[in-house]
Amino acid sequence: MAELFKDVYCPVFYDKLSGVLTKVISEFDSVKFNQMIFNDSFVDYELKQRMHHTAEVLNHFMPVDFCEAVVVLKLIIGELREQGIKEQSIEYMCLPAYIEMYGMDDYDSAVDGFEFVTQYTSCEFAIRPFIIRYSTQMLAQMLAWTTHESRHVRRLASEGSRPRLPWAMALPALKNDPTPLLPILTALKKDDCEVVRRSVANNLNDIAKDNSDVVVQIATQWLGNNAQTDKLVKHACRTLLKQAQPEIMALFGFQQNQIKLTAMAITTPIVKVGDRLTFNFTIENTSHQAQKLRLEYGLYYLKKNGSLARKVFKITERMIAANTQEQISRHQSFKVISTRVFHLGRHKLAIIINGQESRISTEKEALVSFELTD
Repeated sequence: MAELFKDVYCPVFYDKLSGVLTKVISEFDSVKFNQMIFNDSFVDYELKQRMHHTAEVLNHFMPVDFCEAVVVLKLIIGELREQGIKEQSIEYMCLPAYIEMYGMDDYDSAVDGFEFVTQYTSCEFAIRPFIIRYSTQMLAQMLAWTTHESRHVRRLASEGSRPRLPWAMALPALKNDPTPLLPILTALKKDDCEVVRRSVANNLNDIAKDNSDVVVQIATQWLGNNAQTDKLVKHACRTLLKQAQPEIMALFGFQQNQIKLTAMAITTPIVKVGDRLTFNFTIENTSHQAQKLRLEYGLYYLKKNGSLARKVFKITERMIAANTQEQISRHQSFKVISTRVFHLGRHKLAIIINGQESRISTEKEALVSFELTD
């Protein structure tokens, strides 16, 4: 059985952490610490519950004054580094969680803590309640962080302020109006670190889901300046490309009338749960010039209420030579996974060429059906 992600919080982790805390906190009681960690509910806690539970137990051994507690947090991280202990996943995010839980009323000390701690483990989750409560101050601080010498701090400025950061609370005000984020993202668009630039792209992709016009404008302004920024813009526009947003498709040179679907067949018209759908198709570039090709397929999953919900899967993005045909085969797994529930019955499939669901000229529609059975 595969190990669960929440099991990064395990006895081995807590033994290491206890060893560090013993050296940093006077009168630290490792026996009591472990008893409090492994309470009757621990096994049922999910990942973030374990993260916050760890911070809560840690608080029993920390100074009451939060400013002093930040000093101890810095000593903890210093000892982790001294012992050569590196984060294997996100387990040490319990340290920024401590700031989130106990530093809300001491803004200056919390910001000092975030700036230091994020250079060891990301504070992208923990900083978000501060953005909500101290919006103007926190965003001004994040803009100041865009010139910080540490790439981790610069990344926090863009990643922590994402309006829709996965696994984290949303930032409703920034979803509604992302304007305050634009100076931060502009300052970081040419950052020396690719991880930081990718974070800028992720932030823009979040913005595109609520304010596509903002990202269309930025993409138009930024594209064509240099290769690194072009890559950033392309990644930032991935949702708009999937949605075939007309201005973005045109911006990246995807014409919608030069490449045709000339044949399509589902070779497994009946698919059992656990097996895979197999299909093939033929496309033709009817132009006398090579064309940019963005090729995807849309799988229309049957929902419980009988309606269909499309999910788009990318196949390739490249040039296709002039006056050529290409045959392509693909498959889609219907292996049972925790993130999707399959419903038996008729599903549908479409081939998407440069953003448009394409049909063969002799067919009435672009969708082709197959049956999912048990």
